[in-house]
Amino acid sequence: MLSTLLSDPNLGLHFVMRWLHLFFGVIWIGLLYYFNFVQGAFMAETDAGAKSQVTQKLVPRALWWFRYGALYTFLTGVVMLMIRGHLDAKSGGGAAVFTSYYWINILSGGLLATLMFLNVWGIIWRKQKIVIANAVAVAGGGAPNPAAATAAAAAGLASRTNVLFSIPMLFFMLGSNHLGFAVTETSNVSLYWTLFILIVAAIQGNAMYGKMGPLTTIKGVVTCGFILTGLFVLLNAVTI
Repeated sequence: MLSTLLSDPNLGLHFVMRWLHLFFGVIWIGLLYYFNFVQGAFMAETDAGAKSQVTQKLVPRALWWFRYGALYTFLTGVVMLMIRGHLDAKSGGGAAVFTSYYWINILSGGLLATLMFLNVWGIIWRKQKIVIANAVAVAGGGAPNPAAATAAAAAGLASRTNVLFSIPMLFFMLGSNHLGFAVTETSNVSLYWTLFILIVAAIQGNAMYGKMGPLTTIKGVVTCGFILTGLFVLLNAVTI
Protein backbone atom coordinates (compact mmCIF):
# COMPACT_ATOMS: atom_id res chain seq x y z
CA MET A 1 0.00 0.00 0.00
CA LEU A 2 2.74 2.45 0.96
CA SER A 3 4.69 1.75 -2.21
CA THR A 4 1.56 2.37 -4.28
CA LEU A 5 0.97 5.70 -2.58
CA LEU A 6 4.58 6.74 -3.11
CA SER A 7 4.79 5.58 -6.71
CA ASP A 8 1.44 6.89 -7.98
CA PRO A 9 1.00 10.63 -7.29
CA ASN A 10 -2.64 10.58 -8.42
CA LEU A 11 -3.64 7.75 -6.13
CA GLY A 12 -1.51 9.15 -3.32
CA LEU A 13 -3.18 12.55 -3.56
CA HIS A 14 -6.58 10.89 -3.65
CA PHE A 15 -5.80 9.07 -0.40
CA VAL A 16 -4.64 12.28 1.30
CA MET A 17 -7.76 14.11 0.10
CA ARG A 18 -10.01 11.33 1.40
CA TRP A 19 -8.27 11.45 4.78
CA LEU A 20 -8.66 15.24 4.99
CA HIS A 21 -12.20 15.02 3.63
CA LEU A 22 -13.17 12.76 6.52
CA PHE A 23 -11.31 14.93 9.05
CA PHE A 24 -13.03 18.15 7.98
CA GLY A 25 -16.32 16.32 7.49
CA VAL A 26 -16.33 15.13 11.10
CA ILE A 27 -15.84 18.73 12.24
CA TRP A 28 -18.60 20.04 9.98
CA ILE A 29 -21.28 17.40 10.52
CA GLY A 30 -20.40 17.02 14.20
CA LEU A 31 -21.06 20.72 14.76
CA LEU A 32 -24.21 20.57 12.62
CA TYR A 33 -25.58 17.91 14.95
CA TYR A 34 -24.35 19.79 18.02
CA PHE A 35 -26.18 22.95 16.96
CA ASN A 36 -29.41 21.08 16.25
CA PHE A 37 -29.43 18.30 18.84
CA VAL A 38 -27.77 20.05 21.81
CA GLN A 39 -27.44 23.82 21.60
CA GLY A 40 -30.89 24.44 20.17
CA ALA A 41 -32.61 22.63 23.05
CA PHE A 42 -30.43 24.44 25.58
CA MET A 43 -31.18 27.87 24.10
CA ALA A 44 -34.92 27.14 24.18
CA GLU A 45 -34.81 26.39 27.90
CA THR A 46 -32.23 28.82 29.31
CA ASP A 47 -32.71 32.41 30.52
CA ALA A 48 -32.11 35.52 28.44
CA GLY A 49 -28.76 36.31 30.06
CA ALA A 50 -27.28 32.90 29.38
CA LYS A 51 -28.70 32.93 25.86
CA SER A 52 -27.02 36.29 25.21
CA GLN A 53 -23.66 35.03 26.47
CA VAL A 54 -23.86 31.92 24.32
CA THR A 55 -24.78 33.97 21.24
CA GLN A 56 -22.01 36.50 21.80
CA LYS A 57 -19.15 34.20 22.80
CA LEU A 58 -19.79 30.54 22.01
CA VAL A 59 -21.75 30.72 18.77
CA PRO A 60 -19.17 32.80 16.82
CA ARG A 61 -16.40 30.35 17.74
CA ALA A 62 -18.48 27.31 16.87
CA LEU A 63 -19.62 28.87 13.60
CA TRP A 64 -16.01 29.55 12.60
CA TRP A 65 -15.15 25.85 12.85
CA PHE A 66 -18.51 24.96 11.34
CA ARG A 67 -18.24 27.03 8.18
CA TYR A 68 -14.56 26.32 7.54
CA GLY A 69 -15.12 22.64 8.22
CA ALA A 70 -17.82 22.81 5.53
CA LEU A 71 -15.53 24.71 3.15
CA TYR A 72 -12.61 22.30 3.38
CA THR A 73 -14.88 19.26 3.29
CA PHE A 74 -16.31 20.61 0.05
CA LEU A 75 -12.94 21.48 -1.49
CA THR A 76 -11.30 18.14 -0.65
CA GLY A 77 -14.38 16.37 -2.00
CA VAL A 78 -14.12 18.24 -5.29
CA VAL A 79 -10.44 17.32 -5.63
CA MET A 80 -11.25 13.68 -4.86
CA LEU A 81 -13.94 13.59 -7.55
CA MET A 82 -11.65 15.20 -10.10
CA ILE A 83 -8.90 12.65 -9.44
CA ARG A 84 -11.26 9.67 -9.41
CA GLY A 85 -13.06 10.93 -12.50
CA HIS A 86 -9.78 11.33 -14.38
CA LEU A 87 -8.58 7.86 -13.40
CA ASP A 88 -11.91 6.15 -14.13
CA ALA A 89 -12.38 7.87 -17.49
CA LYS A 90 -8.80 7.05 -18.46
CA SER A 91 -9.09 3.37 -17.60
CA GLY A 92 -12.78 2.64 -18.13
CA GLY A 93 -13.88 4.00 -21.48
CA GLY A 94 -14.28 7.74 -21.21
CA ALA A 95 -17.37 9.60 -20.04
CA ALA A 96 -19.49 6.43 -19.97
CA VAL A 97 -18.03 5.57 -16.56
CA PHE A 98 -20.06 8.40 -15.02
CA THR A 99 -23.24 6.36 -15.53
CA SER A 100 -21.82 3.58 -13.33
CA TYR A 101 -23.43 2.76 -10.01
CA TYR A 102 -20.44 4.24 -8.13
CA TRP A 103 -20.80 7.58 -9.84
CA ILE A 104 -24.58 7.69 -9.52
CA ASN A 105 -24.26 7.21 -5.78
CA ILE A 106 -21.30 9.49 -5.18
CA LEU A 107 -22.79 12.30 -7.24
CA SER A 108 -26.13 11.91 -5.45
CA GLY A 109 -24.36 12.36 -2.13
CA GLY A 110 -22.18 15.08 -3.60
CA LEU A 111 -25.18 17.10 -4.79
CA LEU A 112 -26.73 16.98 -1.32
CA ALA A 113 -23.41 17.92 0.30
CA THR A 114 -22.94 20.83 -2.11
CA LEU A 115 -26.33 22.26 -1.21
CA MET A 116 -25.49 21.81 2.46
CA PHE A 117 -22.23 23.71 1.94
CA LEU A 118 -24.04 26.52 0.12
CA ASN A 119 -26.64 26.68 2.90
CA VAL A 120 -23.85 27.10 5.47
CA TRP A 121 -22.21 30.04 3.74
CA GLY A 122 -25.19 31.51 1.86
CA ILE A 123 -27.89 31.33 4.53
CA ILE A 124 -26.79 30.13 7.97
CA TRP A 125 -23.65 32.26 8.33
CA ARG A 126 -25.18 35.37 6.74
CA LYS A 127 -28.24 35.20 9.01
CA GLN A 128 -26.31 34.29 12.14
CA LYS A 129 -24.10 37.37 11.72
CA ILE A 130 -27.27 39.45 12.16
CA VAL A 131 -28.24 37.49 15.27
CA ILE A 132 -24.77 37.79 16.82
CA ALA A 133 -24.50 41.52 16.07
CA ASN A 134 -27.91 42.04 17.65
CA ALA A 135 -26.90 40.20 20.83
CA VAL A 136 -23.71 42.27 21.12
CA ALA A 137 -25.61 45.53 20.53
CA VAL A 138 -28.32 44.74 23.09
CA ALA A 139 -25.74 43.66 25.68
CA GLY A 140 -24.03 47.02 25.18
CA GLY A 141 -27.25 48.93 25.80
CA GLY A 142 -28.28 49.37 22.16
CA ALA A 143 -31.68 48.91 20.62
CA PRO A 144 -32.61 45.42 19.42
CA ASN A 145 -32.62 44.78 15.68
CA PRO A 146 -36.15 43.77 14.61
CA ALA A 147 -34.64 41.71 11.78
CA ALA A 148 -32.78 39.44 14.20
CA ALA A 149 -35.74 37.15 14.93
CA THR A 150 -36.44 36.64 11.22
CA ALA A 151 -32.75 35.99 10.57
CA ALA A 152 -32.60 33.43 13.38
CA ALA A 153 -35.64 31.61 11.96
CA ALA A 154 -34.12 31.55 8.45
CA ALA A 155 -30.82 30.20 9.78
CA GLY A 156 -32.67 27.59 11.82
CA LEU A 157 -34.66 26.35 8.83
CA ALA A 158 -31.53 26.06 6.68
CA SER A 159 -29.74 24.24 9.48
CA ARG A 160 -32.59 21.76 9.95
CA THR A 161 -32.66 21.21 6.19
CA ASN A 162 -28.95 20.38 6.33
CA VAL A 163 -29.66 17.77 9.01
CA LEU A 164 -32.38 16.36 6.75
CA PHE A 165 -29.99 16.23 3.77
CA SER A 166 -27.12 14.81 5.81
CA ILE A 167 -28.82 11.44 6.39
CA PRO A 168 -29.23 10.43 2.71
CA MET A 169 -25.94 12.21 1.92
CA LEU A 170 -24.03 9.90 4.27
CA PHE A 171 -25.93 6.90 2.91
CA PHE A 172 -24.91 7.65 -0.68
CA MET A 173 -21.33 8.49 0.24
CA LEU A 174 -20.95 5.09 1.89
CA GLY A 175 -23.06 3.39 -0.77
CA SER A 176 -20.72 4.47 -3.55
CA ASN A 177 -18.17 1.86 -2.45
CA HIS A 178 -20.32 -0.63 -0.56
CA LEU A 179 -23.44 -1.08 -2.69
CA GLY A 180 -22.47 -3.23 -5.65
CA PHE A 181 -25.52 -3.09 -7.92
CA ALA A 182 -24.90 -2.82 -11.65
CA VAL A 183 -26.32 -0.43 -14.22
CA THR A 184 -27.94 -2.49 -16.99
CA GLU A 185 -29.56 -1.84 -20.36
CA THR A 186 -32.95 -1.52 -18.64
CA SER A 187 -31.73 1.16 -16.23
CA ASN A 188 -33.15 4.62 -16.70
CA VAL A 189 -30.43 6.88 -15.33
CA SER A 190 -32.00 10.02 -16.81
CA LEU A 191 -35.28 9.35 -15.02
CA TYR A 192 -33.43 8.80 -11.77
CA TRP A 193 -31.63 12.14 -12.01
CA THR A 194 -34.75 14.00 -13.10
CA LEU A 195 -36.80 12.79 -10.12
CA PHE A 196 -33.90 13.05 -7.68
CA ILE A 197 -33.17 16.66 -8.65
CA LEU A 198 -36.86 17.63 -8.52
CA ILE A 199 -37.23 16.25 -4.99
CA VAL A 200 -34.03 17.89 -3.78
CA ALA A 201 -34.93 21.21 -5.44
CA ALA A 202 -38.33 21.24 -3.71
CA ILE A 203 -36.73 20.68 -0.30
CA GLN A 204 -34.05 23.29 -0.96
CA GLY A 205 -36.72 25.74 -2.08
CA ASN A 206 -38.48 25.22 1.24
CA ALA A 207 -35.17 25.84 3.04
CA MET A 208 -34.92 29.22 1.36
CA TYR A 209 -38.53 30.38 1.31
CA GLY A 210 -40.69 27.91 3.27
CA LYS A 211 -41.47 26.85 6.82
CA MET A 212 -40.15 24.40 9.39
CA GLY A 213 -43.16 22.08 9.35
CA PRO A 214 -42.08 18.62 10.55
CA LEU A 215 -38.47 19.82 10.86
CA THR A 216 -39.42 21.80 13.97
CA THR A 217 -38.49 18.95 16.34
CA ILE A 218 -35.40 16.74 16.46
CA LYS A 219 -37.59 13.65 16.17
CA GLY A 220 -39.30 15.18 13.15
CA VAL A 221 -36.14 16.10 11.24
CA VAL A 222 -34.44 12.76 11.91
CA THR A 223 -37.56 10.82 10.95
CA CYS A 224 -37.91 12.86 7.77
CA GLY A 225 -34.23 12.24 7.02
CA PHE A 226 -34.67 8.48 7.13
CA ILE A 227 -37.91 8.67 5.14
CA LEU A 228 -36.12 10.76 2.50
CA THR A 229 -33.29 8.23 2.40
CA GLY A 230 -35.81 5.43 1.92
CA LEU A 231 -37.50 7.39 -0.88
CA PHE A 232 -34.17 7.86 -2.66
CA VAL A 233 -33.26 4.18 -2.21
CA LEU A 234 -36.64 3.18 -3.68
CA LEU A 235 -36.12 5.59 -6.56
CA ASN A 236 -32.66 4.19 -7.09
CA ALA A 237 -33.93 0.59 -7.06
CA VAL A 238 -36.82 1.28 -9.45
CA THR A 239 -34.91 3.29 -12.05
CA ILE A 240 -31.40 1.78 -11.83
